[in-house]
Amino acid sequence: MQKNKDLTFAYKTLEKPIENTLIKEKGSKFIGFAYPINNEEDIKNILDGIRSEHPKATHHCYAFRMGINGENYRANDDGEPSGSAGLPIYNQLLAHEITNVLIIVVRYYGGTKLGVSGLVKAYKEAAKITLEEANIIVKELETKIEIGFNFNQQNTIFTLLSKVDAKVLNFDTKENCTLTASLKMIQKENISEKLSEMQYITFHFID
Repeated sequence: MQKNKDLTFAYKTLEKPIENTLIKEKGSKFIGFAYPINNEEDIKNILDGIRSEHPKATHHCYAFRMGINGENYRANDDGEPSGSAGLPIYNQLLAHEITNVLIIVVRYYGGTKLGVSGLVKAYKEAAKITLEEANIIVKELETKIEIGFNFNQQNTIFTLLSKVDAKVLNFDTKENCTLTASLKMIQKENISEKLSEMQYITFHFID
C-alpha cells in the first residue's frame, strides 16, 4: 500500500484488539487494553466488559478517537487528578495517528502515591506499550453505487466495474438491469465521469 495515500479516502486503525499489557510503578499495576471501534455502543460495551472483569481496580481510565479525522474523541480520568490519565492515553492515539480506537488503562493502586507527573508518565507508558503490540492497518473508505442500464450494455458496465476494482453485491437482470456494487471512495469521481459519458445509464451512490 502506498505510504502517502490520501487520508480523506483512508484512515489508520487497529487490526484487532490488544489486551492485558502490564506495567508496574511503585506497587501500582497498570493494565492496558486497545480495541478497534465503530460507534459509541462499541465503547459502552467494551468499558462495561472491562469494568466487570476488573471490579476491584481503583481506576478504569480511557480515551478514544472516532471519525476519519478523529473528530469525535474523549479522554476520561475516572477519578485520577484532572489531565493525569485520559489525556496521556489520548495523546498516544494522536502520536500513532490512529482513529476508531479505544484505549483503556486499568489501575490497581499499590499504596504509594505517584503524584501527577508520575501518573502522566505511567498512563502514557501503559498506552504506548499497548499500541506497540498492535498491528496498525490502513482501511480504505468504501461507498456503494446503484446502476441502471439496458441488458445489452452489461458487458460495458462489468468491464468498467472491473477497472475500478468494484465488487458486485446484487444484480437484477431483466430487459432493464439494476446492479449494486461497492467500491473504494477514491474511485468515486472516476466512475461518475465514465458513467456520465454513457447513454441510457442511470446511477446514484448509496452512503
